[in-house]
Amino acid sequence: MSKAVFKAVIGKNFGDEGKGLATDFLCLGGAKNLVVRANGGAQSGHTVETGTKRFVFHELSSGSFRHADTYWASTYHPDLYKLAEEIEEFRAVGGFVPRVYASENTGITTILDVILNMAFETARGAGRHGSCGMGIYECELREQAGYKITVDDVIKLGVEGLIHKLLEIRENYVPKRLKEEGLALESLGEYTQLLRDDNIVINYAKTVHNNLKWVETVESEKDFFNEYDQVIFENGQGLLLDSECKRFYPNVTGSRTGLANIALILNNVGERLDEVLYVSRSYVTRHGAGELPCECKASDMPGMITDVTNRPNEWQGKLRFGFHESVEEFVRPVEEDIKALDYRPKLSLLLTHLNESDGRVLFDAEEMNIDEFEKNSPVKNTFEKIYLSADKYAENIKG
Repeated sequence: MSKAVFKAVIGKNFGDEGKGLATDFLCLGGAKNLVVRANGGAQSGHTVETGTKRFVFHELSSGSFRHADTYWASTYHPDLYKLAEEIEEFRAVGGFVPRVYASENTGITTILDVILNMAFETARGAGRHGSCGMGIYECELREQAGYKITVDDVIKLGVEGLIHKLLEIRENYVPKRLKEEGLALESLGEYTQLLRDDNIVINYAKTVHNNLKWVETVESEKDFFNEYDQVIFENGQGLLLDSECKRFYPNVTGSRTGLANIALILNNVGERLDEVLYVSRSYVTRHGAGELPCECKASDMPGMITDVTNRPNEWQGKLRFGFHESVEEFVRPVEEDIKALDYRPKLSLLLTHLNESDGRVLFDAEEMNIDEFEKNSPVKNTFEKIYLSADKYAENIKG
């Protein structure tokens, strides 16, 4: 067994719960930390504030201010094109460049995935799925069709080889994907020309290959994990957006947002999770299309503060708000998620944004104070530990 302690940070709802805050919290204390990104890709936006510094992390880990290293597992889909921009922005704020590692088998998101994603979501009109337009689901589908491009492939192919590979995908795979969506290339408006433009592919390949200078590849995860005191899996999105979540399909993400990928990775190296930290606001939010049970207006919340991370945007519109359905529904996604493991690690909960709900957990039928919430049987039977956050700083988390 590794000397490392293994933990996971997982959003309990529709995302935007405070997973960046939770990851930053777990990285306090000076241990040698590795933060693993194991689902989704650059569409994640995890905010961390410490002192006067603030940063929204997409591909770098939310432990970066604490000098935690970042690792992209094989189940993660990085956007190498955007990596340099994030690194330079973080260097300007943090004063250094975090170390980034990747599995050789990590499949990258390509410019073709992004263009297809945007084109299809635009074509859906009022029936949009709520996508971020970052190409994650298209990347998953392309890989399933046998056209995966890994980090190791990018290294070995070089610029010319990568250009050839992308043009091959455009020639052989893209027409099949268009047919699946029932769309003709000529019907995609501005995206038609983007898909036809060789220069876009060429410039993309050059940039991606150059950005590899920021990434070191890992052959043996088992040996690699053993170099750290603590390994933290920082998941993106939330359990209710999991690709296998039937209740909210098709308005879900293209990845496994809970323990599924983490279990696969740790099983392969003979390790187990020590703790899972689920994160939830004291109320519920959703950014993008799809059902939001118990939806309400922001003005219905006692002390709502403007969310400066989740701003209105072209793809997901405005951040939406709601109440938790019931205590039973609060714990149900967690109890379903834990079935991905054949053991039960310590389950903890971080409740965030309590300053916006007068220190209460907001349910559709009632507002519950923390003592009452913690003593409630479903909560008490599910979580061994509950942490409380009433501001944006990890140092001030109680519990």
